[in-house]
Amino acid sequence: MVCFWKWPNKKIKDEEKLVVKIGTSTLTAGTNRVSHAKIEDLARQLLKLRDHYDVVIVSSGAIACARQYVDLSGHTNYADSKQAMAAIGQPKLMKLYDDIFESFGLHVAQCLLTYRDFEDITARENTRNTIAKLLEHKYIPIINENDTVAIEEILLGDNDKLSALVAGIIDADFLIIASDIDGLYDDNPHVNPNAKLITEVRDPAEIKQYVQEKISGLGTGGMTTKIHAAEICRHHQIEMWIVNGTEINFILQALEGKMRFTKFSV
Repeated sequence: MVCFWKWPNKKIKDEEKLVVKIGTSTLTAGTNRVSHAKIEDLARQLLKLRDHYDVVIVSSGAIACARQYVDLSGHTNYADSKQAMAAIGQPKLMKLYDDIFESFGLHVAQCLLTYRDFEDITARENTRNTIAKLLEHKYIPIINENDTVAIEEILLGDNDKLSALVAGIIDADFLIIASDIDGLYDDNPHVNPNAKLITEVRDPAEIKQYVQEKISGLGTGGMTTKIHAAEICRHHQIEMWIVNGTEINFILQALEGKMRFTKFSV
């Protein structure tokens, strides 16, 4: 039986808006291929959540999906190569989501956005209305950056900033960023075994001193971009969590207070 809790002893009201960001490192489960099992894990969780939450997914992984078929990394223009890889991989990534989610009775819709969509008033309103209509009809929006026309996220952020902007535009109640680590530590846990997890942050500016990045061959996001996402969420008064997405049932475990993670409170 699942008890829906946002934080221990704090009950969630029905149908809150939850944005879940799935990064490349989470989606590939530490390999060089998109993990079908991780998408299945996500689908099983959404089945249990759908009566209590309107869920929006911000998913990376298009380039990783393309790498299963072609590798253009040896070409001279790095950005162009990644944009081409994204164009190849995006439909394949969405097919995976569609096939797997439909097998669980879940319906998905693709939304590709650029940062101009958040800066222009009309585009912002249209985006908000589209997502609202999809949720109304029980479709799960799966959002990614339109990498064929925009390159900021594929070079720098792996959709951390995008997920925060999406949370802001739909007035989400909170954002969960699935990472390959339990959250933010006071030192690099890959180097220092005594590093301590910071479980709650009230002001992102106060913990920038703790941010250290590790090199990843797949995703481009790191703690720096997650801190930036937290600042955006703070501006919109949206709580943000960094959760270890490699864990099975990571959303449910976090909601029930059964796993450790970093919470950026507002």
